[in-house]
Amino acid sequence: MSLRNYLDKIRPNFEEGGKLHAFKSVFDGFDSFLYVSSETSRSGVSIHDAIDSKRIMSLVVLALVPAMLFGMYNIGYQNAAAAGKLAEAGCWGMFLYGLLALLPNILVSYIVGLGIEFAWAQWKGEEIQEGYLVSGILIPLIIPVTTPLWILVLAVAFAVIFTKEIFGGTGMNIFNVALAARAFLFFSYPSRMTGDSVWVARDSIFGLGYTLPDGFTMATPLGQIGQGVTVNASLQDMITGLIPGSVGETSVIAIAIGAAILLWTDIASWKTMLSVFLGGTVMGLLFQATGATPVQWYEHLVLGGFCFGAVFMATDPVTSARTETGKWFYGFFIGAMAIIIRVLNPGYPEGMMLAILFGNMFAPLIDYCVVQSNISKRAKRAK
Repeated sequence: MSLRNYLDKIRPNFEEGGKLHAFKSVFDGFDSFLYVSSETSRSGVSIHDAIDSKRIMSLVVLALVPAMLFGMYNIGYQNAAAAGKLAEAGCWGMFLYGLLALLPNILVSYIVGLGIEFAWAQWKGEEIQEGYLVSGILIPLIIPVTTPLWILVLAVAFAVIFTKEIFGGTGMNIFNVALAARAFLFFSYPSRMTGDSVWVARDSIFGLGYTLPDGFTMATPLGQIGQGVTVNASLQDMITGLIPGSVGETSVIAIAIGAAILLWTDIASWKTMLSVFLGGTVMGLLFQATGATPVQWYEHLVLGGFCFGAVFMATDPVTSARTETGKWFYGFFIGAMAIIIRVLNPGYPEGMMLAILFGNMFAPLIDYCVVQSNISKRAKRAK
């Protein structure tokens, strides 16, 4: 209560005519992050609910925690394995190494992204929106941990400004903000995103780490598939996540925990999530039957960013289809397109990023067709 009283005491300084009025948006953003707003709608049609955008974003971040924690451990594990020092590294040592490797990326993502959001809100005289709370943690989880911080700054700035703010802010963006940052990195700095060496973290961090030979490289399983090389990972490793890859995308188990949280809280649509896997399964079986892919259809579903994209990206309520029927078509399109890109374009073995961005682009059209179909059916029944 003392903090609440203090915020109420200094609030007049940030109101119109106060000496700190220029920072009103910053104060309101900090206040709304800590406490539920006391303001309520006084006119118009409104629906009051216990859930709001701030709580939705907080629940999504909570759902991402298992994948993030495992990703930290996997960073240390992959480096210790590459150096041949798994036995002496220890679980906590590997986790601490991964934590220290990932922490700068998370801090830069939030500092740059939220800094732009705060500055933009102040410039426009609007409230600070909570949308970047999720994007800020998603971006470090879907890019290589070795991405230079200055490149990460450029990617975050591009994604926030050109994918979100110019469209009107949270709820108005057409494309997923985190995926826009990854796309910026992929097309602007392809060697940083597609080279084999990017999947091994930095050298010694604060005395922690494992000395690797100069020029050491390590390919992801999808990278091996793209090169026509046999995948050097068992199905168990693919599911547990002890394989090279982007930080949050390797562990199916950790992602499944996050999916359970999103479904239990009704934050994500099970129809979208399930249809992505259906689309991937159908296309994987088709390519397997024709001999176009060297791996089993189910391995496509557990490798790379497929699971992570299906759970946390495709289900984004802003950029995905919003009609219930449209969610089936939207998810199926993404799952099928991801496998098509993987199999038919060896130069880009991942596929999920482009598939979801294509899905974002077609989501409004899918919803329009579904709505028009319903209107036509009702018009026929009325005759």
